[in-house]
Amino acid sequence: MTRWFRSYWAEEDTWFYCEVDTDGQVTRQAELRGPLEKPIAAASQIEWEAAQRAGTLTDYETTFGATAEVPVQEWEAHEPQDLTAPQFETVWRTARAACQARARARPPHET
Repeated sequence: MTRWFRSYWAEEDTWFYCEVDTDGQVTRQAELRGPLEKPIAAASQIEWEAAQRAGTLTDYETTFGATAEVPVQEWEAHEPQDLTAPQFETVWRTARAACQARARARPPHET
């Protein structure tokens, strides 16, 4: 069963919003940093794996970041708060749009 939660990491002043599959693996993750909760990442594990296979991982991570590789059980120290699917989707869409806007604003790669 899919689960959604958010967890605050004070040492990074970051909220992590996670979608987790039945096996406890993070499938999508959004990160909001600072007092204004600025979106800094919105990564999908499926997209990350596809970018890795395609040789475009650096571009993907520059735009969207990456999902957590640590087991969800290690998040317990950060007191995760359960979310509903709609709550997660709202944050996901907002963070995703911010990441895409930043990517469009970056100068093109020089060859």
